[in-house]
Amino acid sequence: MSEKVRAAVQTGPRKIEIREFDRPKIGADDGLLRVEANGICGSDVEMYKGHMAMRGGFPVIPGHEPMGIVEEIGEEAAKRWGVQPGDRVALEVIVPCRVCGDCLTGRYQGCKNRTIGHGVTGIDVAPSLWGGMAEHLYLTPNAILHKIDNTLPAEVAAMFNPLGAGVRWAAKLGGIQLGDTVVVLGAGQRGIASVIAARAAGAGTIIVTGLESDAHKLALAAEFGADHTIIVDGDHAEDVVQRVTEITGGVMADVVLELTPMAAQPVTDALLVARHGGRVVLAGLKGNREVPLRTDLIINRALRVFGAFGVDAESNAAAIRLIESRRFPLEKLHTHTFGLDDTALAVETLAGEVPGESPVHVSVHPHN
Repeated sequence: MSEKVRAAVQTGPRKIEIREFDRPKIGADDGLLRVEANGICGSDVEMYKGHMAMRGGFPVIPGHEPMGIVEEIGEEAAKRWGVQPGDRVALEVIVPCRVCGDCLTGRYQGCKNRTIGHGVTGIDVAPSLWGGMAEHLYLTPNAILHKIDNTLPAEVAAMFNPLGAGVRWAAKLGGIQLGDTVVVLGAGQRGIASVIAARAAGAGTIIVTGLESDAHKLALAAEFGADHTIIVDGDHAEDVVQRVTEITGGVMADVVLELTPMAAQPVTDALLVARHGGRVVLAGLKGNREVPLRTDLIINRALRVFGAFGVDAESNAAAIRLIESRRFPLEKLHTHTFGLDDTALAVETLAGEVPGESPVHVSVHPHN
């Protein structure tokens, strides 16, 4: 058993290097995860570029979608989490205090006492191994774990977070009912995951928008249940509001999910394509830029608008059950696997910066 753990450390914008850390000593109340895979999402890209601040600043071990095998665990921790060495688990990014009012009433994502987060806590906080871009990750006592089927391919099991986002945004916040018309603005991995969740929830008609460069993603969205796709730029651009009006015969959408990164226009489009009394879920981060918001549309259409912050335990658990059901061929979403030494290349690939590559789901497997 090696006494050192290799990890990818981000030291600044677009700067990642491989370092070694001491293997943590595990006591009765904590544990150690052997990281199998860590999925990469759009926020990883923004953090890599320096557009999004890290909670603990640089240097940090990135990776907030870790899953793997419990390698060591203390007796008390095993009882609390209900896991044993050899179990496969997925970790949530948030590590709450578990005792404040928000935690005790189920609003642990708003915990004001939390100081640790997977993939966002600096290496200056002992024992440093907080991110998924490492051979091992320290399981702190308050971490939230979800058991997941050991027989699933690692790259599929690593989709728990994007699919959890789809479940939460579409089914939970969106409240999709049987037969609902759903519009998903944005065809990234979470947009496609939202299509899967909407189809599983019984949506009647699903419409997805994307860029001309997203043609491969729109094709996957259609394969996973989207009835209509709309290209919003380039030579074949269509007006989103006009097209949704045509598809729905003017009835418009029951649920609209706005998932586009950095773009402002889709926020207005989301309000315009929702029916009177419809639900609009805003989950696409805009880099803290001011975005015009037509509040009259919200008022006059009696819209219910929800801000979507991450994925909660209920949605993660539901997503894992959906993955384990093997109902959907999720392996088709996975396009790229990288080893730890190529962490920077993995992020740049998802960002679309590598010529000739068409990424959808990308993951880093530290032991490859």
